Amino acid sequence: MRGIAIIVAGYTVISAADAAVKWALPEVGVAVAMIWRGAFGMLAIALLVRGRGLMPVRRPLLALRSLLHCVVTVAFYLAWFNAFPLGASYAVNAAAPLIMTLLAIPLLGEKVGWRRWTSTCVGFVGVMVILQPGGELWRWEALMLLAGAATLGLTRIWTRVLASTDTPQTIAFWLLAAHVPVGLLLLPVFPPLGPLLPRWDIVICLAFLGMANGFAHLLFSRAFAIAPVSALAPYEYTTLLWGGVLGFLIWAEVPAWNTVAGAVIVIAAGLYNLHREQVRRREDRAAALREPR
Repeated sequence: MRGIAIIVAGYTVISAADAAVKWALPEVGVAVAMIWRGAFGMLAIALLVRGRGLMPVRRPLLALRSLLHCVVTVAFYLAWFNAFPLGASYAVNAAAPLIMTLLAIPLLGEKVGWRRWTSTCVGFVGVMVILQPGGELWRWEALMLLAGAATLGLTRIWTRVLASTDTPQTIAFWLLAAHVPVGLLLLPVFPPLGPLLPRWDIVICLAFLGMANGFAHLLFSRAFAIAPVSALAPYEYTTLLWGGVLGFLIWAEVPAWNTVAGAVIVIAAGLYNLHREQVRRREDRAAALREPR
């Protein structure tokens, strides 16, 4: 129960941070928002862990994962900059656990049976219901977000690999650290939209963005340290609720029926995949106990 409470708090904080950056993006642009996120996120993590446990072990893989996560950040920030609804972006991103199921086959050597193949295909049908070809969300930003969700699935697979050698704060710290140089390199592509020091309210939003990201990633790490993944995974979908509430309160965004219906299909497919994974693990443990020693 403590792990569930912590993970829900983490997703609540990260949803508020996303709303803050969506508010600030029209004033500062994509690259500047990335720089602020990285700088304040690094600071928050370093302060919270008192500078301990930040040195990486598997540096090449950690660097590659951090850079790919920056690609995900660019995808979401650019979509929000172009006024893509917050809740709808979370609905598209709900495909990430389904993509993880597919990526785990070549990367982790996991076996996926016909039931999980079927539910994963059903989940992608739900994604198409959300995007509704020819509808208001059938935009290039939606396809970019879907590619971002696929990249996010890959980075989560690598997080499992890194967890065997590197501490949670190391993974989170260097993820956010990568945002600073990548943001600086992207300044010619996404130049600042105003003065380098924005208005005080925008500065508060950006500072909150970075520090909330650092705090949320530490909450995630703590939750997965005290509770099994299978118990925590369904609560990732709480971002859909927060995205809908914050999108309505701040921008008066009302999700269309197809967005809600598609999200329900995607969530159902993701939860079924999780259930089948639990069943498979129980069967594997039972088979191992029956083997003669």
